[in-house]
Amino acid sequence: MRISDCVPKIGQTVGTSDWFLLDQGRIDRFADATEDRQFIHTNPEMARATPFGGTIAHGFLTLSMLSAMMEDALEKPEYRMAVNYGFNKVRFLTPVKSGKRVRGHFKLLGLEQKRPGQWQQIVEATVEIEGETKSAMMAEWIFMLFE
Repeated sequence: MRISDCVPKIGQTVGTSDWFLLDQGRIDRFADATEDRQFIHTNPEMARATPFGGTIAHGFLTLSMLSAMMEDALEKPEYRMAVNYGFNKVRFLTPVKSGKRVRGHFKLLGLEQKRPGQWQQIVEATVEIEGETKSAMMAEWIFMLFE
């Protein structure tokens, strides 16, 4: 499938990922990698005394899971290279408690040819928390795709 074949899918949900577990081990590894060891993420005993009732995943951990979720969810067009161009917006709506599973839902918002062989793609990504009514986060993610 060529990139241009995706234009008719603008406005449609184009994929949903499998579930990914955000357990304390993953949260701790993320804390080590980013040096963000705030107690609400890494100290279950102290975090129990907060309104969250326990540790929660970093918002940036949830955001960083979008790459794996998208890889799992989408049938991708053929391209030579894709580059993460950034985000129009990111909103952390509900904390993800340690031990919860999350999955991504992806909707194609835009696909525009910027120059021959180069396309800008905008995808709305929503992260669902298993068993919760409110989403963990929502983002508008921008890519540059090169044919």
